[in-house]
Amino acid sequence: MLKSNFSTFHLEAGTDEAGRGCLAGPVTAAAVILPKDFLNEILNDSKQLTEKNREFLKPIIEELALCYAISHIDPKIIDEINILNASIKAMHESILMLNPTPLYIIVDGNRFKSINTIPYSTIIKGDSKYMSIAAASVLAKTYRDDYMNKIHEEFPMYNWKQNKGYPTKEHREAIRKYGTTKYHRMSFRLLPEQLKLDLKIIDG
Repeated sequence: MLKSNFSTFHLEAGTDEAGRGCLAGPVTAAAVILPKDFLNEILNDSKQLTEKNREFLKPIIEELALCYAISHIDPKIIDEINILNASIKAMHESILMLNPTPLYIIVDGNRFKSINTIPYSTIIKGDSKYMSIAAASVLAKTYRDDYMNKIHEEFPMYNWKQNKGYPTKEHREAIRKYGTTKYHRMSFRLLPEQLKLDLKIIDG
């Protein structure tokens, strides 16, 4: 069973991101403040859950959380500021949307930047240790998956509905065949042999 709180603060937010290693689509973050008595035996790091369980948990988290927020950072910004800064920016944006404002923040991973002087702790594998981070990981993953399903309709040849923008063999073969789209991260190594390829861009 995951732990409920890391700090002694009543309003502790957990935050996490999804899509950091993808070749296309946004990096998406969520921030969640759960009530102190929140318990759920299924809840875990979203990567450890089936899609069915993530979809099952999503409305439960949304209904029972004191507050939650989601933020997408699109590929152009990722290319401009790099994926680490974009991930932190997404987490910052989601935290700033929370009402009430958290008094403490716990972050999955080991990198973060202070926001509005709110104290925080980074926790490696925090999404498998603390409920609020696990809840944030579930929301970030499900909202990002929904986003990728929508843009799949625009560019079905990349099969984002299935691979969600991750660097699968199928996704890379589609990039090789069709070139890139406005949703691809041009600062990423899109093809294994890529050093600096002049890839054509498909306009949606």
